[in-house]
Amino acid sequence: MARPSEIENDMPADDNKDMITAGGAILGRLKAVGVDYIFANSGTDFPPIIEGLAEAAAKDIALPKAIVIPHESAAMGMAHGYFLATGKAQAVMAHTNVGLANCAMGAINAATEHVPVILFSGRTPVTERGRLGSRTVPIGWGQEMRDQTALVREATKWDYELKFPEQALDLVDRAYAIACSTPKGPVYLSLPREALCELCPSGNLGAPSRIKPVIAAPPSSKLAEAASMLAGAERPVIIAQRGAGSPEGFAALADMALAWGIPVVQYWAVQLAIASDHPMSVGSDPKEWLKDADVIVVIDSLAPWSPAAHEIPEHCKVIQIGPDPLYSRFPVRNFRADLSLVGETADVVCSLAAAMEAQRARRTKSCDTRRARAADASSAARIAVHARAEAGGGELMTKEWVSQCLSDAVDGQNATILSELGCPLDPLTLHEHGSWYQEPHSGGLGWSFPCALGMQLADPDRLIVATMGDGSYMFSNPVACHQIAEALNLPLLILVLNNSEWGAVRRSVLDVYPDGYASRTNAMPLISLDPTPDFTKVAQASRAFTIRVEKGPELPGALKEAIGHIKNRRTHALIEIRIAPT
Repeated sequence: MARPSEIENDMPADDNKDMITAGGAILGRLKAVGVDYIFANSGTDFPPIIEGLAEAAAKDIALPKAIVIPHESAAMGMAHGYFLATGKAQAVMAHTNVGLANCAMGAINAATEHVPVILFSGRTPVTERGRLGSRTVPIGWGQEMRDQTALVREATKWDYELKFPEQALDLVDRAYAIACSTPKGPVYLSLPREALCELCPSGNLGAPSRIKPVIAAPPSSKLAEAASMLAGAERPVIIAQRGAGSPEGFAALADMALAWGIPVVQYWAVQLAIASDHPMSVGSDPKEWLKDADVIVVIDSLAPWSPAAHEIPEHCKVIQIGPDPLYSRFPVRNFRADLSLVGETADVVCSLAAAMEAQRARRTKSCDTRRARAADASSAARIAVHARAEAGGGELMTKEWVSQCLSDAVDGQNATILSELGCPLDPLTLHEHGSWYQEPHSGGLGWSFPCALGMQLADPDRLIVATMGDGSYMFSNPVACHQIAEALNLPLLILVLNNSEWGAVRRSVLDVYPDGYASRTNAMPLISLDPTPDFTKVAQASRAFTIRVEKGPELPGALKEAIGHIKNRRTHALIEIRIAPT
């Protein structure tokens, strides 16, 4: 029996000139369907992928840029961020089951936020000898699973395993089309090493895909019904959680809200839906607006309010809008939906705004009255928020103070702020789609740093700021992320809001047991992160510019200095900010 290193494909060399390994074919096809990057964390299953990269390059086959990412959670986060910045799905490749396990949290985050990712991982060789690609080292046995895909199945729209090399092109086309169809989301293809090592034809690698994504849109009759319902409302309110979908949707929502005098509440928002100082932007608390609403428009919101805390009138009608208005992935989500409009969020918002325009003339007086009320509430809310922020700028800073200082520091700049239990939205003054994101409601922490890396890769000239609190920086695998920032010359700004605890856990305990034993202890169990590491030293290991800020008045100057460094030196920077327990 020949040793594995001696095994060759048995096809004569003269017949192989128009052939390529399946590994190379997958890579080439990814480029053809529109993938720019492969965020890869390689392993012993990767020889045919690495050989495929070299082979395709030697044959002048166009490929996505393959980048080494030293942790899988960072790879998933970068794909997430690249999509948010560009609207383009990217690929992640991981090492067999163990690498896939590290991808699982990122897949859950992406699925929750309708972010398409083409996820691959190797499948440990299924043969012990006799084939090119058979097992050669002990982990070939140790990494075998009966159902490897189960690690991510609930977070993916589609999954499959490559069986034969000639399937490579069709499976990439199908994976990409499903990932990018409404509602978008991750897909997964496992890659056995033996199949990757086999040859397949290379002639159609660059041909257009014959499987196109399906983009849903609501029937015109349902749009008309929704427009009539909303136009006839006396006390309408809009709840927006995941933004308005695009710059066009952002503008349409702003114009519609102002024209009709409809308040917009961004409850637990994960994307900015309306400018912070827009007169119809009434903050993040829906309580006062829901209690007497007669029509509520819910824009792509997983949890538009808290049933335990917020009441809506029995007669109130609810219109749900989004790529999956009922959020069918989740077994329990029982928010009212009298009418649902399915489609890409921006498309539906623009269509609804257009459908309503013809009815506005007969509602001028009521629109004017609502507009004045909402504008007064918006102004009062902004004044109160900024007063609270100013009060938090002393010896022990608050997150609100950090938000306000950051808002001032980026004013007038082309910037995006990510908050992962970091800078809250309300004290910020932001005006554009894509200028603010919060961690997904799936709560897979460690998201913002790698997501910011992906955004910076997509838009090198934009100021990207990742703000993290409650231990999120430690969850992000910061050594890996700083290495990536240095290796790829990504000049982002990282703010670590160091409160030395899991403040969200503290608040959750107090919500459930406001008068319980834990609320009366001097040190609540299981929330402390003391002793705190010196996070500046972690960043300095990858030559980042660092500053530590201990007192509120020092923060504006530190932000100015760090942003100046980024602009002038084009390397990443970290500011560690000591804040009060939250």
